[in-house]
Amino acid sequence: MRFFLVTKHTLLREGHSTWREMTGPMLVGLQNLLYADKVLLQQVLYRENPEVKKLFEEAQSLEDARGRFYAYLSQRELEVRDSDTDPMLRYQALYAINVLKNMISKSSEKLAGFSTLEYLWKLFSKGADAAGVNEDFILDVIHLFRAVRLEADLYPAPFAQNLGFFDFSKIRGRRAGIERSDYLDRLWNRIQGYLDRYPTGLDKDVIERRIRHKKAILDALGGTLDDWDDYVWQYRNIMKTKEKVDALKDVLKISDEEYQNILKAIRFRIPFGAPPYYLSLMDPEFPWKYDYQIRSQIFPPTHYVRMMLQHREDRSYYFDFMGEHDTSPHDGITRRYVMIAIMKPADTCPQICVYCQRNWELEEAYIRGAISSKKEIDKMVEWFAEHPAIRDILITGGDPFIMRDHLIDYILKRLSELDHLDNIRFGTRVIINSPMRVTPELAEIIGSYLEPGKRSITVSTHADSAYEITPEVAQAVSNLKKNGIGVYNQQVYTFWVSRRFETFKLRIALRKVGIDPYYSFYPKGKHETLDYQIPVARQIQERKEEARLLPGIFRTDEPIFNVPRLGKNHLMRMQDHELIGIKPDGRRVYMWHPWEKNINHVKPFVMPELVTIAGYLRRLKEKFGDDPEEYKSIWYYY
Repeated sequence: MRFFLVTKHTLLREGHSTWREMTGPMLVGLQNLLYADKVLLQQVLYRENPEVKKLFEEAQSLEDARGRFYAYLSQRELEVRDSDTDPMLRYQALYAINVLKNMISKSSEKLAGFSTLEYLWKLFSKGADAAGVNEDFILDVIHLFRAVRLEADLYPAPFAQNLGFFDFSKIRGRRAGIERSDYLDRLWNRIQGYLDRYPTGLDKDVIERRIRHKKAILDALGGTLDDWDDYVWQYRNIMKTKEKVDALKDVLKISDEEYQNILKAIRFRIPFGAPPYYLSLMDPEFPWKYDYQIRSQIFPPTHYVRMMLQHREDRSYYFDFMGEHDTSPHDGITRRYVMIAIMKPADTCPQICVYCQRNWELEEAYIRGAISSKKEIDKMVEWFAEHPAIRDILITGGDPFIMRDHLIDYILKRLSELDHLDNIRFGTRVIINSPMRVTPELAEIIGSYLEPGKRSITVSTHADSAYEITPEVAQAVSNLKKNGIGVYNQQVYTFWVSRRFETFKLRIALRKVGIDPYYSFYPKGKHETLDYQIPVARQIQERKEEARLLPGIFRTDEPIFNVPRLGKNHLMRMQDHELIGIKPDGRRVYMWHPWEKNINHVKPFVMPELVTIAGYLRRLKEKFGDDPEEYKSIWYYY
């Protein structure tokens, strides 16, 4: 859906008598550019880059265009290096020049499977239609060339505008300290305005609303307040059947489209389900206003259901994005690294995240048959015993905390027999979706296997938003930490939690309840999860601009891209990924370097993004009303 379609005719009606006037101030704003058509965008591009247009028009062949454009970029690089302009704009220009040089190289064309240079040549010389490119492609090119021309629209950031920025070069001493402090207070007040958009589960009014939600859910399910605090009752009443959905449809304000998608998921065994506690985090009074992070995790969107149904027969391999079939040396074990391996004793969860990495193997929420027997666990432990290089075992699934205490105790007892283990880690979302499961008794069992100086025990959980952080979560974490168990968070940075300062708010809430931010994952590039995808540039932008304003202890998480079969790639490290092309529809194509590239010669992984920057910004406007200008620097992160 487009809110503003800027055309030549609408501009003329607003008093612009000539095309040269129309391509001036009217199209400077990002919002106007985002909703312009191809004709206007290519005219903006031509007007801003006449010498580039001329060199491409004069090119007689693709190779001639390559030589001319490379010479232009090299000359421009020399000019930029010798310029006395702002050092930060100069850095951005050199960065953009290198990105363009990389994209037009023959090696990048071979890796990407197409020629970005050819699209540029035809766009500048023959127009967008002849080039076969759309508006989103042209928008990315416009911003690339603005950076090259030292005109990147970077400063100040929208949240720092009109604050009377303080310059240390103008003043010294105590007066400087006071004025600097006053400026920082003004900046914080601006940030607070963003944070107020995102309530937390620790807010008094939210807690009161959820007490009402809890009562309505209990009434619908025929439960009592004592039942609510019993995790066994929670798991018996997981919403995963038509009966449970029908009982809760009106209570939760489930829309007709959501209802039909849920019924298809149930009928065709598409992973789906959530316990009553997690359902109580929704806001039936304001559906999708504050609780969009909760609903989007549970309710499978139409595109997802369609894709899952389309690949019912080959689901096990088609949706295995991380290639776990190829990195599993033994049943229930995955190994991608030297010193760490994954143990999966439970292939089920109390709540299914729609974007789950393992939707190819999960059948439904909470099925007892998906929990390993002691005999199967013994075989896994025996395998680990034969591989002393493994010093850290991540017990995950599924969700291992869905198992009974005695089985968790058994796993820890067996693993503690392995002298080479330095750390045992649980990966669980139970802390967030059913925190009453983390009883003092369970925490004591886990803590009993901690041996300072010999072995640590840690827990990694998965909270995406501050709205999920509740007093119940705080109590679960407290139970663990009282027993010496460190608790860490791995966020999945999806579209639904990617607004300005949204993850900033999450990090603060995590610290309040004693959880250390650990990873923020770029969502797996799975086609069925298109509704959850973001551009890589947004996650880098969040880290460089928003997270940087937090104290260091609050931003201990690393932004990560998980390379299929290979493992984690750090998004903040320029040397770990390269932008090698832009598809004609505007999606950027990246080459991801393997983590072991300095150790062994391993092939990199090439992947086009599933969404464009322009499409992402339009969707933020559509879903939340966010002003695209708030994200204007996103184009300059590669």
